Amino acid sequence: MDISNIPFSRYGSYFAFSIDRTTNELVLRDLHGGDEAPSIIFSLQLMKGGLPVSYDLEVTETRLRIVHRHNHSAYAELCISDENIIRGQLVGVSLQLIATKSRYDSLMPYGPNQWEYHLYSKEIKLMFSLLDGEADIRAPWKVVGNEGIEITLNHNDGECNFAIESYKTIWPKTTYDDYAQACQRVEREYERWLQNMSKVSERYGPSRKLASYITWSCVVHAEGQLTNYAMYMSKNWMFNIWSWDNCFNAMMLSSNYPELAMAQLDIFITHQDHSGIYADFINDKFLSFNCCKPPIHAWAFNNMRKQHPFFNDPVVVARVYDSLKRATNYWLEHRRTDTSRLPVYNHGNDSGWDNASIFHDGIPVEAPDLAAHLIRQMDLLSSMATELQQKEEAREWKDKADQLYELLMERLYSNGRFVARYAPEDRIIEHQDSLILMMPLVIGYRLPRNIADDLANTLANRFETTYGLCTESHVSPLYKENGYWLGPIWAPVTYLFIDALRDSGYNELATRLAFKFMELTLVGGMAENFDPFNGKGLVDPAFTWTSSVFLMLAEQFTIPLEDLT
Repeated sequence: MDISNIPFSRYGSYFAFSIDRTTNELVLRDLHGGDEAPSIIFSLQLMKGGLPVSYDLEVTETRLRIVHRHNHSAYAELCISDENIIRGQLVGVSLQLIATKSRYDSLMPYGPNQWEYHLYSKEIKLMFSLLDGEADIRAPWKVVGNEGIEITLNHNDGECNFAIESYKTIWPKTTYDDYAQACQRVEREYERWLQNMSKVSERYGPSRKLASYITWSCVVHAEGQLTNYAMYMSKNWMFNIWSWDNCFNAMMLSSNYPELAMAQLDIFITHQDHSGIYADFINDKFLSFNCCKPPIHAWAFNNMRKQHPFFNDPVVVARVYDSLKRATNYWLEHRRTDTSRLPVYNHGNDSGWDNASIFHDGIPVEAPDLAAHLIRQMDLLSSMATELQQKEEAREWKDKADQLYELLMERLYSNGRFVARYAPEDRIIEHQDSLILMMPLVIGYRLPRNIADDLANTLANRFETTYGLCTESHVSPLYKENGYWLGPIWAPVTYLFIDALRDSGYNELATRLAFKFMELTLVGGMAENFDPFNGKGLVDPAFTWTSSVFLMLAEQFTIPLEDLT
């Protein structure tokens, strides 16, 4: 495993090891505080005879071995044995940890062969426990903190075992087990997770392995604002949970991990604002309402209900219904000036398509995808209300959905295509080559057949590429290589379109796109997004919703690839 792209971490942990792209150093990171907080807390260097030595990394899903390049019997091996504990074993070399510290960060002796490190900037403490061997600690004091901190474990190059444990207030007086037993314990945990992931054909085995590791390792435990285990988007740079990304991860988890799947939604339900809006993102320390995300949550929950009876418990349905009701009313009541207009996005980030071309004229924007998502959400709420014997509310949701559908067709369907409007001037936006304008296909069950046919044909003729659907048409003058939402392929919208195409009966196109995306993962891995023509992974190379979409598609589409040619 290449940890310059895929961080070495584990389920539940805020620890991660990576290669820093600026310095090319092996670093230990702590992910508390979300992706706006600096994460590097130590750089690591393999030493021999008091001098740095070159090394190679041998990394599995559960062990990271730093091997002396010219003496393979000398190595440092690390595993994150427990959510808060790193275990290490050194043979014939030493390992130096150099702190990346702020002014008040301080290291002090705690007990025999123990040192406690207070990271003021991260609001955590670390306990360094030397279990066997020796250590050289250099941390000269300078008035209010250590001038610098260098911890050299096993400085005599013999053998050494140690533990690094993270906690908030007081050390929990841990009794550490044998290093081999600790590593075997985490190996068993990962193996159980791997066994519960989707079964795929041999061809997609490498993608399954990578997607399984990324989803497992990107979970962090409940802490602070996180009321339950949360699957972060990544442990590279986007270590928060966002309020539409969570839907795809929840759907993937729903069959075999229903409680964990529900937790991905509940984190946002718990923090739902009195206005009804869901937070844009949440981490252990912060939640932000500056933006939000598109209302796909009822669709996601409806998909989850098909996977496991847990989600059909009347108590669960009633709780989710109440939350979705408030979230939907937020859009209807607070995101439009009057009932003659459609709800608007106040920023590209609200849509999840941050820099899509429909936002280039300014904000706010009336967008057909938002209207379509809301219509489908209200149709699903109507069904849920009927199930909960709320007949009057069921009729109200149906009426609201009908009214919004009429407005969508009146305001955003023009000259045989869906458009977006710049709300302040109530005019159609000229940029009309964004894939986001095709999203009304999600309500294909409401659209006249000729309009649904046009959408499906436009997808195939104007947006389909070697590896799938580009987010800005490849014939558009605004198409941009590595342009984020101006061209690259994204997993979530790929899944939304495949699902919509199947629901509307366009099975051949849906299947073709599904297999193109699965092929794409063999080229570009589980990246944040992809080049539509060469398949190169772009931006963050280790994304969970990409992994989840692959795992779902691999489970749902079993037709051999050769049958599609």
